[in-house]
Amino acid sequence: MIWNVFRAAMLAVFLLASQVAAQGSDINFDNWETFAGQAEQALGNSDTATDTLTSIRDNADKWREQFAAYQNPNDSQIQSVQNQIDALGAPPAEGETEPEETATRRAALNEQLTELKAPGTQASEALARARSIISQADQAIGEREAQEILTQTASPLLPASWLAASQDTVEVWKGIGTDAINGRTRQQFLEGAPKILAYLLAAIALLTFGRRFVDSLPSRLGARATGDARAVIAFIVSLGQILVPMFGIALLAWGLDAAGLLGRWLTPFLLSLPPAALIFFSGRWLVRTLFASQAVAYDTLQVPEKQRPYARFYGTGLAVMLALHSIFSHAALPLSGYVRGQNAPPQIPYDVTAAGAGVFHLVLMVPAAFFLFQLANILRRMNRYEGTEYPQFRARVLTYIGTALRILVVVTLAMMLLGYVNLANAIFWSLVKSLGLVGLLILLYDFFADLYSLSRKGKEGARESLIPMLIGFVLVCASIPVFLLFWGASLAELETLRQRIVGGFSVGGITISPGGVFAFAVVFAIGYFLTGTVKNVMRNSVLPRTSLDSGAQNAAVAGIGYVGITLAALLAITSAGINLSSFALIASALSVGIGFGLQTIVQNFVAGIILLIERPISVGDWVEAGGQQGIVQQISVRSTRIKTFDQTDVIVPNSDLISQSVTNWTRGNSRGRIIVPVGVAYGSDTRKVERILREIAEDQPTVLIDPAPAVLLMNFGADSLDFEVRCILSDISGGVGVSSEMRHQIAQRFADEGIEIPFAQRDLWLRNPETLFAKPSQPQPGDAPAPEKEKTPEVGARPPADIRSVGEMPDSDGGDGDGDGGGDNY
Repeated sequence: MIWNVFRAAMLAVFLLASQVAAQGSDINFDNWETFAGQAEQALGNSDTATDTLTSIRDNADKWREQFAAYQNPNDSQIQSVQNQIDALGAPPAEGETEPEETATRRAALNEQLTELKAPGTQASEALARARSIISQADQAIGEREAQEILTQTASPLLPASWLAASQDTVEVWKGIGTDAINGRTRQQFLEGAPKILAYLLAAIALLTFGRRFVDSLPSRLGARATGDARAVIAFIVSLGQILVPMFGIALLAWGLDAAGLLGRWLTPFLLSLPPAALIFFSGRWLVRTLFASQAVAYDTLQVPEKQRPYARFYGTGLAVMLALHSIFSHAALPLSGYVRGQNAPPQIPYDVTAAGAGVFHLVLMVPAAFFLFQLANILRRMNRYEGTEYPQFRARVLTYIGTALRILVVVTLAMMLLGYVNLANAIFWSLVKSLGLVGLLILLYDFFADLYSLSRKGKEGARESLIPMLIGFVLVCASIPVFLLFWGASLAELETLRQRIVGGFSVGGITISPGGVFAFAVVFAIGYFLTGTVKNVMRNSVLPRTSLDSGAQNAAVAGIGYVGITLAALLAITSAGINLSSFALIASALSVGIGFGLQTIVQNFVAGIILLIERPISVGDWVEAGGQQGIVQQISVRSTRIKTFDQTDVIVPNSDLISQSVTNWTRGNSRGRIIVPVGVAYGSDTRKVERILREIAEDQPTVLIDPAPAVLLMNFGADSLDFEVRCILSDISGGVGVSSEMRHQIAQRFADEGIEIPFAQRDLWLRNPETLFAKPSQPQPGDAPAPEKEKTPEVGARPPADIRSVGEMPDSDGGDGDGDGGGDNY
């Protein structure tokens, strides 16, 4: 045991010396090797003190920073030698040779390159070793802290625990009384009385009048503003509800410290007072803002009016208990849910027993658990309070949080009663602080959303646009380290995590880091903006001055857009430090996917490129494809949008326009032919009809003279002589209107010229027409009853046979059927 203590002391001395040596600008690798060897030996010893492990970790971190920042002084020479090697060409493949002089020169240059790279290689190896030492130290420290947190003590419900708590209370009060007796002399107190009195009066003024003033200031200033400005001003001014009383507490602490009345027993409580005040006033501000009795601009949370006072009461009570826990845990109590570090503020000169600390923590946790449980009851109903089928995201999150908190409150209380005081404190108070941070994130998101909406001059939908959502995402990412601190992470661990994140991680040989992602986003955004600018300039200024038609101009603009986006993506990938050759494997795998699942998409993409290059159809063309007719509105990479004459949009895949038959009525020019069929009665003068129809066709403004309209006698129909008028129009888009006008004029001219337009006629013959007008005979008394009606035949039965003879049919001889033209005489 003595030997282990001696080794630990010697190691601490050496670590201090190595730390000083590491401060130099040049890295002393000999000192590093000595430190690393002894550090690894200490990490392998389970008896090494926690303070020593912490010192090892801190010094290894300093070495790591130097290795990470190390720049090889031979970088310029390395590049020069590498260029010389490249100038020699590629080395010969296996089994091949090269000239002896070239081989000798290549070997010498490679040896020189290895020597030049040696310092950088050594620094890289040392960096990896330092990271390994830090990781091992963190693991060892974490295991010890976890063991301390999970330690079970006597249950706070045991009488012995209450007896120990009472003894601890007596001892602490005795110590506080000793502080009061051994304070400054009366003369010393009187000498500093003016300064002390000034501090105390200022503190009292800030904590009374100042606090009341800042409490009413947000509503008064907010009432003078309108819209989003009211919310922004109210939020900024409301921060005074934290700052002003906090400044008053700081003055009170300075005044008490200047009075010299506090000794070793009361000073820890005094040092704990400002952090506790920050907790209380921040929590009070948080609940008063989230559950405001009267909203300045809008309600942050949709909580009913009846529930708001309860929420403020429970939230304020929770803030009070958290502040008290902060005071007593930092000043006196062990087992507070965390492991005290070397730089922790001093505690009272008395070690409170574990059993007594458990009782004190139980007294603090029971009311805090009540407040948290009741507040969770309100939060878990947030979805119901929204009153909509799809509540806001914050309402859903708070509902889940409230439901989980109810369970965790019961679990932590059970842990406390079973004697797991440290673990219960670590979980419970971390939950309270995490809940407060969630509330703060909601308020900050609303503030930035209001600020953005104000910058957009209150444009409708600005608060729900993409920018506020991105700001909210950034706020959540920025809050992750704070959450980790609440749940026991140290600053050193967070720094290690930050370095790992900044260093990035590798996926398939590609290193992804935040810096690379940021560079990718910035370069791509710039490229996208420049592409849009070039497209606008080409569309509005350059292309209209050329001889290209509108279809060619649209195709050129679309092509510029695709090329610009592709170049922007390639430059962004290169700027992110990603080697494009790393995508070879991905491209191979992607080609397999294209061959199966993405075949249709790629087919449409290629077809879209073909349409833009060959331009069989252009924007503005009148086309017929797939049984749909309309005007082409847009040609994209995947599909083409056609607006039909019914004013509906039809999306046609580009592959259909390439592989199927498409009629383009206006390709190249807008000419087109119409055919107007006309029928006249037999006996009409066909030459006269032809002359009239030709005159009508030639009188139409859009009918071309060359080629001249044609009037053709097409057929001798069953009811009419069939003519056709065939005309070429200068603009086929008006073909329906021209056809209609020609029919109107044909009807008028034929009526004037006495030419008949026949129509089908039909003669209707009625069998036994007398039965339509016969009256039914009235039954006489005594007559036989009428026969029963025929029953309806069953489904599937055959219809009765027709028993009528030919003689029963009407004929031209009077109906007697003998063919003599007269009736029978009896």
